[in-house]
Amino acid sequence: MIMGVAGSDCELYDTSSAFFFQVLYNVLEERFMMPRRLLLTGTPVQNNLSELWALMHFCMPSVFGSLDEFLSTFKEAGNLFSGSEANKANRQFKILKHMLRAFMLRRTKALLIESGILELPPLTELTVMVPLAPLQKKIYLSVLRKELQTLLSFTGGSSRHQSLQNIVVQLRKACSHPYLFSGIEPEPYEEGEHLVQASGKLIVLDLVLEKLHRLGHRVVLFAQMTQTLDILQDFLELRNYTYERLDGSVRAEERFAAIRNFSSQATKGVVRDDSNPSGAFVFMISTRAGGVGLNLIGADTVIFYEQDWNPQADKQALQRTHRIGQLNHVLSINLVSQRTIEEVIMRRAERKLKLSHNIFGDKDATDGKGKDLGNEANDMRSIIFGLHQFDPADTAAETINEETLEKLKSMSENVIKMRTHEPSEKDDRAFEINPDLTEGSGAVITRACDSISIDPGVDEAAYLSWVEKFKEASHSIEDVPVELERQRPAPEDKLLKREANKKKAEEKRLAKWKDLGYQTLGVKVPDNIPNQNISDSGSVQLVYGDCTDPSKVCAAKPAIIFSCVDNSGTWGHGGMFDALTSLSTYIPDAYHRASEVDDLHMGDLHLIQLDEANCSRSLDAPLWVALAVVQSYNPKRKIPRSETSMSDLELCLSKAAFSAAERSG
Repeated sequence: MIMGVAGSDCELYDTSSAFFFQVLYNVLEERFMMPRRLLLTGTPVQNNLSELWALMHFCMPSVFGSLDEFLSTFKEAGNLFSGSEANKANRQFKILKHMLRAFMLRRTKALLIESGILELPPLTELTVMVPLAPLQKKIYLSVLRKELQTLLSFTGGSSRHQSLQNIVVQLRKACSHPYLFSGIEPEPYEEGEHLVQASGKLIVLDLVLEKLHRLGHRVVLFAQMTQTLDILQDFLELRNYTYERLDGSVRAEERFAAIRNFSSQATKGVVRDDSNPSGAFVFMISTRAGGVGLNLIGADTVIFYEQDWNPQADKQALQRTHRIGQLNHVLSINLVSQRTIEEVIMRRAERKLKLSHNIFGDKDATDGKGKDLGNEANDMRSIIFGLHQFDPADTAAETINEETLEKLKSMSENVIKMRTHEPSEKDDRAFEINPDLTEGSGAVITRACDSISIDPGVDEAAYLSWVEKFKEASHSIEDVPVELERQRPAPEDKLLKREANKKKAEEKRLAKWKDLGYQTLGVKVPDNIPNQNISDSGSVQLVYGDCTDPSKVCAAKPAIIFSCVDNSGTWGHGGMFDALTSLSTYIPDAYHRASEVDDLHMGDLHLIQLDEANCSRSLDAPLWVALAVVQSYNPKRKIPRSETSMSDLELCLSKAAFSAAERSG
């Protein structure tokens, strides 16, 4: 967003994304004359010092010089050092901070709280390291075996960035839930406990939500992928939890209604009365839809089921709840699959946040515990090399054993206990529950800065050793898709069963129509297209404006008004809907009637004939209205209308053509 300030020689820029600035940087420098410049940004350091330099150099190019000069001056601040070299890096941070203070005004929430201007309840951030379920481990290994040759080529640096990213995405899907892969879920699919038991994250989420629901808390649940939201929604339906959902496909009016409904109910923190539930228990939202402007203070617990690639996106998403108006202690829970690609990405995100803290933090010196401050020249490659944290031999279990389940229950209890944690100092709010530090069946809670360190740097020796171990383990493990293929019924059996069920449902529907005295207006395409020539004397008229009066373009000729609808059974407002309603109320009535008797399906064409008795205007020729059902709508999932199905639209146009041919004089 670029906005010029009227009546001023100062230009104002919103640089909420550093990527935005990088793209427009050269254009702004070469094409605009700006005597004074002011930048507004919420994330001055998203990834590295190069992006910080780009912002500052744009403001004062004579002061900050070239990128090479800036990096050579402060390169020690971005490297891993100890002892005297670490002290030198701290001095570099001091110089950088003092330099930036002359050019940067910062108004942070922490400073406002310290000065007494703003009062907010405490915030506790908790990272929960979750083990993979057995099915997840098998799929994780299956992905790695499929990409083994590509993995081997990484040490030579010949692999493309896109190949690296594709592998990471597939591994992240395995960490979230196995059913994100097509064909993994049992068939025929029936909702049940297998949905929960297939994912370690979902087991922990189930245990935590059960306790939070009983205590009367309310939850905002973030996930990065909308497919993950579908699975989480099936889970919430399975547990009968009330919820709202928001992602990029939810239209504006539904979005605002969901937010108002959720935020209008305050969290009381008492035992919930199920006979009188106070609004939705869970607000599901995709991380990228959690932008500025959302107010979800009706919740006091935030759960990140998946991490965003950019740690600042998760931080901004958390602020949707911990903001002005919040009255309760906010607990942020980040679920991370232990010893997988997700943990490597999480440690990488911590390094980026640590870099930002060291540059803009209030303290003049670092605490000496931030170990991953390096500037990554090849982020994706370093993530792949972090794969050696995963143990390819740990696949013996078929189901989650009792010992592991007890450990997960203990972890969930510790999570709930953190609700009562009162931070003793400003930075004492981030903790981690790691089962690697367990004693007996419990899980040890540590400060995040003291947790097990994983360096996702380019450790080629450890990576190659892991590849050899992975090869040996792969010989004794059968591929998951092969096992699933053996369990599936033959295709012909499935086809016969599907046809029998379809025939039975059709017979039941026809019997219902007969009892109600209903006659369908749906058009059927003839099994055999007639050989005789169809008259081409008619035409298709595309009309701008009101198309409900065909006499204006084809006077005294039979006509069919063709309109597209969805299968929701809800007649819309405005545009074509209002025009057809004004033409005849019989049209929306017929649509509603078809929905009530289950006669509204994708690809259906309902042909409604109008006459003088049911039409608001006089007719000089026969007139029909064809309602083509070409969009789907699922109110259960709160997903709005799908895009127009071109195959169903083509089918409906064919039916309309046959109908026109049959009724032509």
